[in-house]
Amino acid sequence: MVDLTQVAENEAFMAFASYATIILSKMMFMSTATAFQRLTKKVFVNPEDCAHFGKGENAKKYLRTDDRVERVRRAHLNDLENIVPFLGIGLLYSLSGPDVSTALLHFRLFVGSRIYHTIAYLTPLPQPNRALAFFVGYGVTFSMAYNLLKNRLYL
Repeated sequence: MVDLTQVAENEAFMAFASYATIILSKMMFMSTATAFQRLTKKVFVNPEDCAHFGKGENAKKYLRTDDRVERVRRAHLNDLENIVPFLGIGLLYSLSGPDVSTALLHFRLFVGSRIYHTIAYLTPLPQPNRALAFFVGYGVTFSMAYNLLKNRLYL
């Protein structure tokens, strides 16, 4: 059995923990950004959310969609689709004893690509900016998964 001091001494795991904290903080920021956009634009999807602005027909005018709110929301959903697999595969990868410099490259590329993807989505930058950022992050996660399956897991 591995004790926690061994995990704390694992440089690849500590690097993963650092970059996972950064990317999870970014994802938390996106939920706050979505809420901020909804409040400033007065755009809600649930009747109880707009009760503060009136009742009945007056409140219904706030039940709508807005392009800016939807753009932030879609960027956040894209984070959820990509960061969750990275966290699971990255954790296993970091505990599998990878070369630390290779692990750092994987983690930095993923975090950088996700931050750039968000900038490209929210600005919005023309394609293929967002697509390239997506595929870099996806490729990193796939690379770690491939490395695990090829070198470390018993199938």
